[in-house]
Amino acid sequence: MKAFALLLGLGLAASVAQAHVVLDTPEAEAGKSFRAALRIGHGCDGKPTRQVIVSLPEGLRGAKPQPKPGWTLQVSKAPLKTPYESHGKPVLEDTVEVHWTANTEADYLQDAWFDEFVLRATAPAQPGVLWFKVRQLCTQGEWNWADIPSNETPKPRAPAAKLTVKPSAAPAAHVH
Repeated sequence: MKAFALLLGLGLAASVAQAHVVLDTPEAEAGKSFRAALRIGHGCDGKPTRQVIVSLPEGLRGAKPQPKPGWTLQVSKAPLKTPYESHGKPVLEDTVEVHWTANTEADYLQDAWFDEFVLRATAPAQPGVLWFKVRQLCTQGEWNWADIPSNETPKPRAPAAKLTVKPSAAPAAHVH
């Protein structure tokens, strides 16, 4: 009986640990294109998810979200502090936020299910850590996955999704 209770406790701890919004691949190479799949593991206190809003970290370039059947996609752009060049043309603004909104109740992400919300971007040229802040709006309630760990709060309740940008092993290839 004690062994069963221990296994049950470990299982519950594992499900809580995986309950956050996470990137399926938490690393990218500096200056290279990468695929960011943000995994939503549950709803809000048992209620289904109806909208996911991702605030992109500064330094990402050319972010393009992947459409989802049954969901409307909206992209917000803003002027860049430091413009860059792409295909010989200056890029003065870039994507800063992506919204996926379920079209109907039948398209909601149920609490018992998980799904991924995907985009492609180019990582910054410099290695470091980036944080994707994600708002998950449900039919009742929401999660704001925006907390960044600190010395005071090393394991926040609603952490942002972490991407570690590692030094590139080879020159960046051009990807579309």
